[in-house]
Amino acid sequence: MIFKLQLDRNHEEEIVATVHQRTPLIDEIERLVTQDSLTDQIPGYEEEEIVMLDLREIDCFFVEGERTYAHCQDGKQYLIRKRLYELEKNLPGHYERISKSAIANWPHIGRFRVQLSGAVDAVFKSGYSECISRRCFAELKRRYGL
Repeated sequence: MIFKLQLDRNHEEEIVATVHQRTPLIDEIERLVTQDSLTDQIPGYEEEEIVMLDLREIDCFFVEGERTYAHCQDGKQYLIRKRLYELEKNLPGHYERISKSAIANWPHIGRFRVQLSGAVDAVFKSGYSECISRRCFAELKRRYGL
């Protein structure tokens, strides 16, 4: 792989990558280059309070009743005023889509639990669990060799 960096203040910034195929690394590079802002906090709403949540402390973002919530390691849940697709664009690479209605902080998953029906749950180190869709689980298995 060849890496070139040219500094020229007279031209508009542009990043061009020539690759043989799309890989998770290329997806992560694209996400980093195109994301709006790098931040490690997100506002969470709890009744009348706004709490700045550290992304490293969040186990999972999930949708329930058309509202998006963040489940934190301490067991608390906060309302998030963004949709999952908006979050997904700006979250760090260690967050993975696990279903149509959930995004998980991958390092926080402690184990996987298989149900009798064949469904798979992600069980977080905090004890919280969230169902993984079959399609997402197949992709995660391929990507991480589960």
